Amino acid sequence: MKLKPLEEQTIVITGGSSGIGLATARHAAERGANVVIIARNEDGLKSAAEQIRAEGGRCDTISADVGKREDVKAAVRTVIERHGGFDTWVSNAGVGAYAKLEELSDEDHHQLFDTNYWGVVHCATEALPHLKQRGGALITTGSISSQMPAPVLSSYTASKYAVKGYIDSLRLELIDEDAPVSVTLIQPSGINTPFGEHALNQMDGRSKVPPPVYSPDIVAEAICRAAEHPTRDMIVGGAGRAMTLFSRFLPNLADQVFAYAFFKTAINKDEPKREKSGGYHTGGGRGDRYGEQHMRHTSVYTTLRSYPFTSLAGVAIAAGVAGLALRNR
Repeated sequence: MKLKPLEEQTIVITGGSSGIGLATARHAAERGANVVIIARNEDGLKSAAEQIRAEGGRCDTISADVGKREDVKAAVRTVIERHGGFDTWVSNAGVGAYAKLEELSDEDHHQLFDTNYWGVVHCATEALPHLKQRGGALITTGSISSQMPAPVLSSYTASKYAVKGYIDSLRLELIDEDAPVSVTLIQPSGINTPFGEHALNQMDGRSKVPPPVYSPDIVAEAICRAAEHPTRDMIVGGAGRAMTLFSRFLPNLADQVFAYAFFKTAINKDEPKREKSGGYHTGGGRGDRYGEQHMRHTSVYTTLRSYPFTSLAGVAIAAGVAGLALRNR
């Protein structure tokens, strides 16, 4: 399967008004892509688009709620009418809830799944007819939470398990059809976005992303690479990969560690809650890429996964140079 270079693509990104979505939009626009961002908050969309255009990029906006199929259907139709179609669709919109499962209301639980799971379903099923005809990439932002349990963010974790099951199964069905669509699941580790600010918080203390956290720009690079090079899946961040392996191979010990750690790291009891619960019900993106936490700007693991041959060649050259230096001493 051959995908177009980014500079020849129209790329649609849901949840594009903040965090990973905005970082991806900026990165794609810098590479010359025609970018369309979708979110619920029109003010946030305007702010995000202005940033991209100020840097010389192309960016269109569409206000839509991915939890509503009619909104997604209308968004797909609008992109085709305005831009003649699209080559990559990135399902990135998501919300979080800091709450124990027993204490989360059915209404809030449904809201989370409407966005995180049904949003993915709506986007896939509405975008696929066009992608099958034109060829392209369907990329979904999941989470390492689809491969490890997490208290406090329990409902979010459940939704990401559902997303992984849906995308992995959809990929097989498209393989059977020989459809010209690359299906990718991007699974970020903890990322320094406004996630904690936008999430519902029913815990005592200020919500935050459990560390270590990485820059959303690293995720954006992985998404943009998948838009050009067919990729099955990608965990972004070596710390996240380590945690998923820990959970897989030492599950009983991992349960004890995570049960203790998440209650300590996902909530800061020394700081009060934010005055508002962000945009859980209304759309919280305000044109901000980053959250309030210290973040890692690089990931050796992600670089090795993204560019294995280049990375190995670099290691081999470095080893050869070191060997020659020692030999000539």
